[in-house]
Amino acid sequence: MKSKYEIILYWSQEDEAYIAEVPELPGCMADGATYQEALTNAEVIIAKWIETAKELNRYIPEPKGKLMYA
Repeated sequence: MKSKYEIILYWSQEDEAYIAEVPELPGCMADGATYQEALTNAEVIIAKWIETAKELNRYIPEPKGKLMYA
């Protein structure tokens, strides 16, 4: 699955891993040893975030696409 949510990827020296944050989905984050692994893990966790939100009847934000300030 390729989501349409913005994913911010960066290296965390503290965690010694790449971090993938999904700002539009509160608390949705993943990590990985490589950039690609973090991105792949983010796609998985986005799907799980949405699945859980549906199960709990919670609001799921629509993807906004590219943010103007990013």
